[in-house]
Amino acid sequence: MHIPALPPLPALRQPEFLPMTRPELNALGWNEIDVLLVTGDAYVDHPSFGMALLGRWLVAHGFRVGIVAQPRWDDEADLLRLGRPRLFAGVTAGALDSMLAHYTAFRKKRSDDAYTPGGQAGNRPNRACIVYANLVRRAFPGLPVALGGIEASLRRATHYDFWTDGLRRSILLDAKAELLCYGMAERQVLEIARRLHANDPRGLAGIPGTVRAGRRDELPQGANIVELPTHEAIQADPRKLMDATLAMERQVHGACAWAVQETGGRAVIMAPPAALLDSAELDTLYALPFARRAHPAYSEPIPAEEMIRDSVTTHRGCGGGCSFCSLALHQGRRIASRSRASVLSEVRAIAAKPGFRGSISDLGGPSANMWGARCTLAEGECRRSSCLTPKVCTHLRMDHRKWLALLREAKDTRGVKHVRVASGVRYDLAMQEPEALVDFVAEFVGGQLKIAPEHVSQEVLALMRKPGVDVFERLLELFERASRQAGKEQYVVPYLMSAFPGCEDRHMDELKAWLAKRGWKPRQVQCFIPLPGTVAAAMYFAGIDPKGQPIPVARTDAERLRQHGRLVGPREERGARPGPKGKPVESRKTGKPDRLGRAKSRTR
Repeated sequence: MHIPALPPLPALRQPEFLPMTRPELNALGWNEIDVLLVTGDAYVDHPSFGMALLGRWLVAHGFRVGIVAQPRWDDEADLLRLGRPRLFAGVTAGALDSMLAHYTAFRKKRSDDAYTPGGQAGNRPNRACIVYANLVRRAFPGLPVALGGIEASLRRATHYDFWTDGLRRSILLDAKAELLCYGMAERQVLEIARRLHANDPRGLAGIPGTVRAGRRDELPQGANIVELPTHEAIQADPRKLMDATLAMERQVHGACAWAVQETGGRAVIMAPPAALLDSAELDTLYALPFARRAHPAYSEPIPAEEMIRDSVTTHRGCGGGCSFCSLALHQGRRIASRSRASVLSEVRAIAAKPGFRGSISDLGGPSANMWGARCTLAEGECRRSSCLTPKVCTHLRMDHRKWLALLREAKDTRGVKHVRVASGVRYDLAMQEPEALVDFVAEFVGGQLKIAPEHVSQEVLALMRKPGVDVFERLLELFERASRQAGKEQYVVPYLMSAFPGCEDRHMDELKAWLAKRGWKPRQVQCFIPLPGTVAAAMYFAGIDPKGQPIPVARTDAERLRQHGRLVGPREERGARPGPKGKPVESRKTGKPDRLGRAKSRTR
């Protein structure tokens, strides 16, 4: 059946803030909202926050959007403030998985939450997507619910849950939502809104980048289908979780196939990934009039807002494909970059804001030096799990000189004194153009450069899909030489990880000896957490590598603490707490601690 294209709605005037209360709604002249967005984060109207991005994107396309941030979960009162949405509700746990936000690597309760006013812990529930979806159904019976964000995206199929040490089925089934949006969801939410607005006869079926529960006969005729082992098969044989994880990874990277998983007689149907926003679309999105601050309803500062207020996102996606990382599965391995003009326009807007202190705190993305990177292969042609390991792919094109020119132009913007790259760089890619890297170290390292070697053992690095330690050592030599030539005392801040699947005590001793040889003393080290949906989580659960070969796994807290304790002292060993990408260690020579602190999240 041919479905004509839906005519676009006229764009609405963008409000200073998306409404959170009925008086704000009335002030805009809206008698109702079309879409309700429910989030586990406080509402900060900044393009680094997913709900702000999606909400303003929908408003720009003619849909009235309201936000309920961190609602109480013991009744529906907070959700009723704006009335019943006309079309649907979008639900997310926020910028972080709610379980990761609440618990350390040793399952201890965290004492704060950077995405909450005052940094207060406990303002979002465990498994927030499920709780919020249930709230929406009680408040608005029959209203379609779409899940999204990192928590939903990584739990779209059967996954290992570290916090209960067991398997869980797709979160879509547990939340009883109509749809799950995986990846960066601008295209998905807009298509959902348009179809519901037009009473499209297709309903919500087949929207790229979404997951539905249904029947196998709903799949398109002749579709390329990736079969995932059933939930019950994985329960019976943990090794099949590796098969399922690698199959889902191939489906995402191939970008054209459907994926299906049977669970209890129902089919969880994953449509092919949504197309990445192109450069012009990203430019339009980031040019929307974000207030770049927290909603005025909050009386206490929100730590995450302070960290990202003067930052600029230049691109999305990561070609690294690290086995423990969610980025490639969520944002994709291909890079989608904003134009130079768009990035510089945002820098000028920040510099013109009252109270700007002259420093762009971060100009980057998941890895800052992937802006402008592109793959010369057509989508679906690549069979690699990583663009960078075991060596940088010849089909990956990256011009570090253009990236350096962008940083320089940003720095030369009126009112800007400093431009920092707090999100770090992928050093194996940077080493492809050492001359540009020398200039970067001399001009844009604000005393410390964050690098993520994670380990030094080749056996462990291979399982992580990370480059060999020899590449890191060459980087250190270049960094020291470039800093010395520039007359600067600068430090590398390496992220390190303990208790990774396949890592044994001897590997940690190897890392400890390597650090001691260079005069580095670890302060805090990330202990591995098996994030749902990642290859490393399947390795941890099944005790095998991606080729199916058995590997040792430190599974008990005692084993994990023993490995962790080989790098940190007894005090840190008892209370070790990971950061978003692993906390830094003390830097070389002086042991100067990392002032840049927490890495901001660019996933949602």
